Amino acid sequence: MSRIGRRPIETPPNVKVEFFPNNLVKVTGPNGTLTRQFAEDMAIAQQGNTLLVTRPDDSQSHRAMHGLTRTLLANMVTGVSAGFRKDLEINGNGYRVQLIGKSLVFQVGYSHLVQVDPPEGVVFIVDSPTKCSVTGIDKEVVGQIAAQIRAIRKPEPYKGKGIKYAQEVIRRKVGKKK
Repeated sequence: MSRIGRRPIETPPNVKVEFFPNNLVKVTGPNGTLTRQFAEDMAIAQQGNTLLVTRPDDSQSHRAMHGLTRTLLANMVTGVSAGFRKDLEINGNGYRVQLIGKSLVFQVGYSHLVQVDPPEGVVFIVDSPTKCSVTGIDKEVVGQIAAQIRAIRKPEPYKGKGIKYAQEVIRRKVGKKK
């Protein structure tokens, strides 16, 4: 059995889970609502305040989908109750970020400013000119937007200039020697 797939998902009291035909699951909480279609073979059941995911047999495809289904469902429950956040740091002389309206505007060494608009359900927070955060209820979307922001100017290994995740460690290289 899958170790991850067997673990029950505890749902907080303020989170409501609804099941529809074709394994469509709707999770509603204080932060919003998420809906996702899961694989037909996976059985999702609610017992009290816990959710359980079971698979029909031990075939390779069912084993692969078991842990994935459980993790996606757990991320939905966490997202509508607590939300997700990715912190980004900007390093470099003159590099900075501003929040203009709902959009982020980056000045990261290009001849022009780079603007990033938030998709539905994502909020940008600017803590200082060199620190910003991406928050939202869908973990997949928050991670994707944070990766797109990082791709604007990836951190380089010689001086560490660029946009990086807050917990990311940049392996530094030695520059030229005289």
